Amino acid sequence: IHRLEESVVNRIAAGEVIQRPVSAVKELVENSLDANATSINVVVKDGGLKLIQVSDDGHGIRYEDLPILCERHTTSKLSKYEDLQSIKSMGFRGEALASMTYVGHVTVTTITKGHLHGYRVSYRDGVMESEPKACAAVKGTQIMVENLFYNMIARRKTLQNSSDDYTKIVDLLSRMAIHHTNVSFSCRKHGAARADVHSIATSSRLDSIRTVYGVSVASNLVQLEASEYNDSSSFVFKMDGYVSNSNYVAKKTTMVLFVNDRLVECAPLKRAVEIVYAATFPKASKPFIYMSIVLPPEHVDVNVHPTKREVSLLNQELIVEKIQSAVELKLRQSNDSRTYKEQTVESSPSSPYNPSKDLHLNPSGSKLQKVPVNKMVRTDSSDPAGRLHAYVQSKPHTSVASGPNLSAVRSSVRQRRNLNETADLTSIQELIDDVDRNCHSGLLDIVRHCSFIGMADDVYALLQHNTHMYLANVVSLSKELMYQLVLRRFAHFNAIQLSDPAPLSELLMLALKEEDLDMENSENDDLKEKIAEMNTELLKQKAEMLEEYFCVKIDTRGNLSRLPIILDQYTPDMDRIPEFVLCLGNDVDWEDEKCCFQAIAAALGNFYAMHPPLLPNPSGEGLQCYKKEIEHQLLAEAEAAWAQREWSIQHVLFPAMRLFLKPLNSMATNGTFVKVASLEKLYKIFERC
Repeated sequence: IHRLEESVVNRIAAGEVIQRPVSAVKELVENSLDANATSINVVVKDGGLKLIQVSDDGHGIRYEDLPILCERHTTSKLSKYEDLQSIKSMGFRGEALASMTYVGHVTVTTITKGHLHGYRVSYRDGVMESEPKACAAVKGTQIMVENLFYNMIARRKTLQNSSDDYTKIVDLLSRMAIHHTNVSFSCRKHGAARADVHSIATSSRLDSIRTVYGVSVASNLVQLEASEYNDSSSFVFKMDGYVSNSNYVAKKTTMVLFVNDRLVECAPLKRAVEIVYAATFPKASKPFIYMSIVLPPEHVDVNVHPTKREVSLLNQELIVEKIQSAVELKLRQSNDSRTYKEQTVESSPSSPYNPSKDLHLNPSGSKLQKVPVNKMVRTDSSDPAGRLHAYVQSKPHTSVASGPNLSAVRSSVRQRRNLNETADLTSIQELIDDVDRNCHSGLLDIVRHCSFIGMADDVYALLQHNTHMYLANVVSLSKELMYQLVLRRFAHFNAIQLSDPAPLSELLMLALKEEDLDMENSENDDLKEKIAEMNTELLKQKAEMLEEYFCVKIDTRGNLSRLPIILDQYTPDMDRIPEFVLCLGNDVDWEDEKCCFQAIAAALGNFYAMHPPLLPNPSGEGLQCYKKEIEHQLLAEAEAAWAQREWSIQHVLFPAMRLFLKPLNSMATNGTFVKVASLEKLYKIFERC
């Protein structure tokens, strides 16, 4: 027996902690959550083998801690073994970052609150390669892991299927996103403009599930709660979550389980729930399950698995039994009715059946063997008995000639949905041509190749192009970008479905009252109600056109229920809907086609533009005076709104702007772009950024 060298020990341990790229992502994301981050962005290349980049807006890493940051068993989470009994943080061993440095190349960029600049440092085999270097940085920490498993040839060869590893990373971030609703998550492939996971901070768990897993999952969930208390009135456990009802259909079980905010697996609990579903629903339905279990920290042993994927629970059998009973009771209560989507099959007035259809001819014209009925592909609803036709009751076709031809309607629908097969209206093409003619070539080059530095104030962002700095008006840029996207996506929008349809009359009254400077004067209320009523009727008359061309749905009762998605990953400020509806009613010339489309596109552009939130800026000078008196909840909402806006500007607006925006000549003179010439002014802007 001989003692192994420390480097060998460390590499063996690293291979156990970082088993595959998703293990590294999990450790880094949990570190971000421990740093109180509200926004976590993950970028992956080649399934994580080439690059894993995790950025957050947490409290950062102190300069004094950087030398020992990646040494084994260095941590800020505990100091003695007994601390494990009450541990609340995700990490505690101090092994994850160290392990990554032994199997990859790690670079850390971080900045802490109150500092003008951050630091960047690279690590290998647990130690710094050089002293930390001062650099520009945004709030929080960014950790890059490159060339993962470069020194473990066998492991790297087994992980060559990058799509499989990326799918695991997307699944991990999806699970994290629906539990940590106060944090926004994004995950995308390196070089991709669109994120595969994008969630925003929200107060509703169901909204998070809807955003990440889709409406089809969220609409078929029922809420579930369970708890157990002992004789001393202290709780044994508390559980809340969502489980799928009888309408949910899937090929495999999806179980998202958090114990004390830690993402884990529990095979006994999963089996117990699946047994309930198999007994309650037909054909052993595979459920969707989200559960968050809270236990006293001393009842959970988190130190039982190298990757912390499993935990050991005190009273585990009791907890599983109670949850199983709660699921069974909830399913039996929700199993009274089941929804089926109805489909109508109509027979078409086609030519009489020709037996020769069953005989296939080869290119020379000779007859081949007759194809058995059970091997044929049915292409005509008028085929004879023995197929679906036998069960369809034919309808009289006396009114067919008066209605539109079905094939013509289908062709029209296909053309509307396929951008490459449809010809835009002349008026829309003229508006697009106007944009192209007025495009400023110099500004176009700046937009295409600029780098975002930060927000200089509420309206202006600081950009770098080559060796020059520019202040760019975010509101004007986003307004023009949205306008141009509306024109180019004309009649080809996806939709945002409002959870509660909004009455147009109420929206219009809100907008009219906001415009009235004298809020206490009620003499004009009758006039406002008349204007709201007239505009409501006008928009109801134009509802069909608005829905078909702009995906703005107004139902027959005058409720706004649907809005278009103009830019992926971006939802407009819904507080500005009243202003948008009033603009549609007052500012649109409905008689002239080109002017009508231009005004509607401009109204949508203004509505979707990235205006400063209506809530006060928590970091602004004006708020500091009454920050102590303002409601804590309002302050939290304001912080979330402003943080989300800045994230959207950096990660959504500017990538889209580089791809789609054609800046107009007027932007060179109207203050949309301002070149920063003074070094003194530039330094002040950098301080604010």
